[in-house]
Amino acid sequence: MMDWDARYSEPGYAYGTEPNDFLREVAGRIPPGPVLCVAEGEGRNAVWLAGRGHDVVAVDNSGVGLAKAARLAASRGVTVRTIVADLAEFAIEPGAWAGIVAIFAHLPPPVRARLHRAAVAGLRPGGAFVLEAYTPRQLEFGTGGPPALELLMSLTDLRAELAGLELVIAREVERDVVEGRYHTGRAAVVQVLGKR
Repeated sequence: MMDWDARYSEPGYAYGTEPNDFLREVAGRIPPGPVLCVAEGEGRNAVWLAGRGHDVVAVDNSGVGLAKAARLAASRGVTVRTIVADLAEFAIEPGAWAGIVAIFAHLPPPVRARLHRAAVAGLRPGGAFVLEAYTPRQLEFGTGGPPALELLMSLTDLRAELAGLELVIAREVERDVVEGRYHTGRAAVVQVLGKR
């Protein structure tokens, strides 16, 4: 398992301080209201969403990463509430969120499936779920993400795990990902925008 505290203890921001490209593309489709960012690490997406006026909660299992998220938020003049939690045990309140964001949240399949079911239930009517993750083809590129096949995601699996959402965008694509030191280069990703 990755030691995220060690990675986030390195100088600078491992995945940069700017939001994920897909999130930037679809953020206007998240309705006003609170947004939950899971596996949020050092906070780049949460801080950007807070700058757009959302009340944002960032959850990650690394207190080191979330401390950097708080510093990034302060430097941008916004507030993000942070919660250090294991996503295998974190409870998403039903019907509470205008948006739930999972960017490169690579988890063991049983944990991921439970989290995705909880995310579907956690959205308010009209709420949006935003996900980008690496697909199994990413192993051919080696430009980021976990080297373990079981942690990568296919659109087929996500359709099943996100049952109950209308998938407005659901695609596997190849694109250049340039997000910090650890996500740089041509990549195979899956992108989902789901509406409750």
